[in-house]
Amino acid sequence: MLYSFGGPNAPEDVLPFLRNVTRGKNIPDERLAVVGEHYAHFGGRSPINEQNLALVDALRAELERRGVDLPVAWGNRNWEPYTVDALTELRAAGARRVLAIVTSAYGSYSGCRQYRENLAATLVEMGATTPTGDDGSAGIVVDKLRHYFNHPGFVRANADAVVEAYERLAEKTGSDVATLAGSAPLVFVTHSIPDTMEEASGAQAPSYRAQHLDVAGLVAAQVGERLDTEVEWTLAYCSRSGPPSQPWLEPDVNDLISERAAAGMRAVVLSPIGFVSDHMEVAFDLDTEALETAREAGVAAVRAGSVSTRQPFVEGLVDLVLERAAAERGEEVDRVSAGTLGVWPDVCRPGCCRMRAGQDSGIPAACGSDPVQDDLADATTGAQHA
Repeated sequence: MLYSFGGPNAPEDVLPFLRNVTRGKNIPDERLAVVGEHYAHFGGRSPINEQNLALVDALRAELERRGVDLPVAWGNRNWEPYTVDALTELRAAGARRVLAIVTSAYGSYSGCRQYRENLAATLVEMGATTPTGDDGSAGIVVDKLRHYFNHPGFVRANADAVVEAYERLAEKTGSDVATLAGSAPLVFVTHSIPDTMEEASGAQAPSYRAQHLDVAGLVAAQVGERLDTEVEWTLAYCSRSGPPSQPWLEPDVNDLISERAAAGMRAVVLSPIGFVSDHMEVAFDLDTEALETAREAGVAAVRAGSVSTRQPFVEGLVDLVLERAAAERGEEVDRVSAGTLGVWPDVCRPGCCRMRAGQDSGIPAACGSDPVQDDLADATTGAQHA
């Protein structure tokens, strides 16, 4: 099951979708309407759903190419088709065990545990008699694919996209691509998170920021090798929200562009390394806001593509699916990773990816090794299904 965030398909979906996303946070509709204006730039719909369908098709094609007969479904936390719709359909078709591929490559509360909380609540909704549903009492067991940010396929797909971006920037500026890559910095961009969530993400493993820095170094090294020059790079953030008094990871990509332009930068490549596809955070925060900041500052800028349905990424995901299946059968598997951080575990460690370090939310999460109380009272609080 491709397991994603979800997004509105039409203008009338925007406010109900945002209510789902922010359920339990008591955010008034007036504030949600301000965020909803971002979708108005794109006809009141998010590009994420078409992108997920394209990835589903690509996964099916790669599985078929390898002769693997495996159904591929699609479910979302916050909009149709909801997680419960996908799992109910799979269960009705005879599936008893499902592997969820989350469309977030990195480990953090937003990118991991929140999805696992939603899974637990969904399984309870489907009839599970335990808080996490991990015992199969809902008639189906759901496992989660390990984090794949440092899988070679993800790294290669990002490097391919960055090389293409430097080639487009060279054409745009009339420069030699190798010379340009040696002078125009590479700015990797990911979704910002609160400092407290960053701290929590590192409680049981290298943190969200550390994960990105490791992958960014790998991608920049591959790009430099292919363009025969050393590429200067840095990591920036986008899409912060919440009150100004709450510290989030910085620098913001717009602030970075403005500061570097004032110091003499005249060209830049932006790489959305934190995102799997060109959804709203890329389409609005980068393609609309960040590129406008660059234009106003007199900087020639090109945004690299995301991994999307690039072949190295799709092949890498299928490699990981087959790796997990073999491991569950008790076979010896060669677990592959790139960089210095090693292979993430198949089952999340106790205390992994909490919202705040040292604080248990009390919301059960599936696919992990946290001890849970034998109580279903709070199991549905993680659901975003409206």
